[in-house]
Amino acid sequence: MTTWRPGETATIDGTFDKALAEGSDRPFLDFSGSIATYGEVARLIARTAGGLAELGVRRGDTVVTVLDNHLDAVVTFLAANRLGAIAVPVNTAYRGEFLRHQIADAGAEVVIAERDYLPRIQAVAEGLPQLRSLIARGGRSEGAIDLAELRTAGSDELPAPVASPGDLACLIYTAGTTGPSKGCMISHNYVVNVARQYLNVVTRRPDEHTWTPLPLFHYNAWTVTVVPSMLLGSSASIAPRFSLSGFWPEIERSKASMVSLLGPMVSLIAQAPDSEAMRRCRGQLRIVQSAPFPRDYIQIWQDRFGAQLAGTNVFGLSECCLTTSHPLDRPAPPGSSGRRNEDFDVRIFDEEDREVPAGEVGEICVRPRRANVMFEGYWRRPEATAALSRNWWFHTGDLGRFDADGFFYFVDRKKDYLRRRGENISSFEMETAILQHPDVVEVAVHAVPSEVTEDDVKVTAVLRKGAGLTCEELCRWSIDRLPYFAVPRYIEFRDDLPRNPVGRVLKYVLRDEGVTERTWDRERSDLVITKR
Repeated sequence: MTTWRPGETATIDGTFDKALAEGSDRPFLDFSGSIATYGEVARLIARTAGGLAELGVRRGDTVVTVLDNHLDAVVTFLAANRLGAIAVPVNTAYRGEFLRHQIADAGAEVVIAERDYLPRIQAVAEGLPQLRSLIARGGRSEGAIDLAELRTAGSDELPAPVASPGDLACLIYTAGTTGPSKGCMISHNYVVNVARQYLNVVTRRPDEHTWTPLPLFHYNAWTVTVVPSMLLGSSASIAPRFSLSGFWPEIERSKASMVSLLGPMVSLIAQAPDSEAMRRCRGQLRIVQSAPFPRDYIQIWQDRFGAQLAGTNVFGLSECCLTTSHPLDRPAPPGSSGRRNEDFDVRIFDEEDREVPAGEVGEICVRPRRANVMFEGYWRRPEATAALSRNWWFHTGDLGRFDADGFFYFVDRKKDYLRRRGENISSFEMETAILQHPDVVEVAVHAVPSEVTEDDVKVTAVLRKGAGLTCEELCRWSIDRLPYFAVPRYIEFRDDLPRNPVGRVLKYVLRDEGVTERTWDRERSDLVITKR
């Protein structure tokens, strides 16, 4: 078993190497039944790092990946880190401006992508002046290097790590709530520390195998599944995607005793009818972790499926995580999200940065108690970092409160971002895309509560005079210009948008009004959105 001391700093490379030294023949990662040992992963990292080095990738460079859930998504991330480079995993649903912005902003000269996604990158290549090497996974493609051939330049000997705990391991892009999405600079130690925190929360043991369908371009999959498995010298199954019908058969096949999900998945599984696989798996899952975890479903997972621990007692952002936490095996008030921990000082402030008493709502403000346990700022945006660091406190833009016993409760968001089916969506980037339609002159993208949990997306727009555009036509137009998860469910056309005296659109008014009699609902049409 891998152990650590409180306050110890670490790198992702060093964490992997410790697990490798404890047993290279032990299983590490399982992708749909294809199992790779620590030793096999080490050899792939060595060969991939060698190939990237031949392309000129050096310490401090960024390497963008646009990859599905499979072993290469893990290996390329770890290979970039092995060279001291910075991994930049990008959402595989991105296209157009969403995709171009993140590749260009990262300053990446090398992009590794699925062969099927190459046309999306090539379509925005004129806006990527720094891109010099495109690597294709899944076979040769015109204008790209084959990943398998790239590896022939490397050797089986794993290079010695070069990164320090405070060096950057990755950029995780925010949803871009007040402008284009920003890259959170995440250090090696930050990644490992969050993984340790999660292990403390979920109480996972070294002999426990975990399973997740969460995408590897999300921070969650790394800090809850991949890196915790390294820390324990344990193993994990990572599904290509979430399948409701395939969930219990996968749990049975993998023999997992822990799963990591997202809120909508928790409710969908709980609402599904019984199946033979479900009955056979009753009691197999000891831990069901999800962020968020709908409160009404905790008891269902325990009573119906036999889970011992279900829920999530944590709060955090990409910038600072986990700011509050509490082990799942200890009692906590319903609706709470943990307590302060040894890593962060968390306060609730009013508009003048004065701390409010217990029970009162205010902005959640955070600062670290130790080095390299939160983000290092926004990539190439010192002014944006400074803007949220008023009075030496990081201002999250979210609202919360503490009770008299020190338990934390998230209340609401001050920012204009949305979260739909586990995906953060930038209202700014959506509005930029929709304004490209010649008939749209003004637009506000905002959240409407979803029946499934989290948000549904509503577009409220003003059309040019004389335009004959319909809501359904605008929705169909958006399909090729937005990620599938951002295609709006609701659309409404108005003569004007609500504004304050200085002309700023009042999105809270639109959110409060929600679905009106004039709102078009995609789910009441025959329009079908598929993942592409």
